[in-house]
Amino acid sequence: MTHTITGSAKLLARVRRIKGQAAALEGSLGEGTECMAVLQQIAAIRGAVNGLMLEVLEGHIREHLGPDASAAQRAEDTEAVVAALRSYLK
Repeated sequence: MTHTITGSAKLLARVRRIKGQAAALEGSLGEGTECMAVLQQIAAIRGAVNGLMLEVLEGHIREHLGPDASAAQRAEDTEAVVAALRSYLK
């Protein structure tokens, strides 16, 4: 997955933001923050994770399912993407 290597700085920045959001959520729960504020934090984390998933998935599709991929490689990677999406969307 070279797309995760070439874009690793960008992806790691996203992960660090998510990590910070999760830490803030943990602090909010420990402090007894109002429910709506907690719900907003959870929604923000979910959006950030979805954005990360989209970024990695798009890179994978473009690199492994693009015009340069063989039919066999395309079929194999399509199944891998479908499996990942099924797991993610459970």
